[in-house]
Amino acid sequence: MYRHLNRLILSLFLFLGGVSISLINGQELNCTVKVNHSQIQGTSAGVFESLETAISEFMNNRSWTDLQFQKAERIDCNLNITVKKYNASTNAFSCELLFQVTRPVFNSGYNTVVFSMRDTEFTFSYQEQDALEFNENNLDNNLTAMLAYYAYLFIGMDLDTFSPMGGTEVLHVVESIVNSAQSMSEPGWKAFDKTNNRHAIINDYMDSSMEPFRNLQYKYYRQGLDEMAQNADRGRTAITEALEMLKEASSEKPLSQLPQIFTDFKRDEIVNIYSGHGTEKEKQQVYDILSDINANQITYWKKITK
Repeated sequence: MYRHLNRLILSLFLFLGGVSISLINGQELNCTVKVNHSQIQGTSAGVFESLETAISEFMNNRSWTDLQFQKAERIDCNLNITVKKYNASTNAFSCELLFQVTRPVFNSGYNTVVFSMRDTEFTFSYQEQDALEFNENNLDNNLTAMLAYYAYLFIGMDLDTFSPMGGTEVLHVVESIVNSAQSMSEPGWKAFDKTNNRHAIINDYMDSSMEPFRNLQYKYYRQGLDEMAQNADRGRTAITEALEMLKEASSEKPLSQLPQIFTDFKRDEIVNIYSGHGTEKEKQQVYDILSDINANQITYWKKITK
């Protein structure tokens, strides 16, 4: 409970404009990093082990904001990096990143996924024992730029779940990184390149037309899941209202991938919330929303109405 309430207080400070983003003590992330290099043959494991350690230290030992997090309050996240290609002569890596950020649910032992997706354009240069440094005002390293992008994204999204749009100030830093990265040659940053690249994700998330999606974060997590231990019906009602916000966001910006991404990583959780619970009307309402947004998961959505 202490961890939960402290995070709520922090996000309220941001929501009220009482906190600026600067770098002082108080690490925010508890990030587990795995580098899978099984596809690369004939290369010493040393460079991959060095990379894994460097990324872990970069994410976990740096203070990304001036928010003060106790060790037990840090935001849990995972970076699973699969090396697809590696050129030892140029130190060039071509990888795929699967990331996930989670948060605890109030009065339970359950951790819920806040955001998860795959970045297939995680390319960079790294030499064994390289020091990873980041300067927001001078992006000259694609690896640290990408890692900083995700660090701020994770923190901002987490704060959004504790107060309405509570992560705005942090997420503005993500926008700044993306804007600065437009001049970089590596893929994943360019505007209008792909509908789910790094530019598209933060651009859609902060777009005024997608405000229902941002407000969904607080409704779904704080008023929905956090309430369920005390009053399951009230919590489920809030989650149904959150899914209506998802429908509105999808309607406002049909080309955005965020609503579908959300339903992909929330699939099992949502099915469990409604399977055998709620009124027939409520379950049909949820089924209709999810089927319209993500027909690829229709087999799972059908379980809700049974």
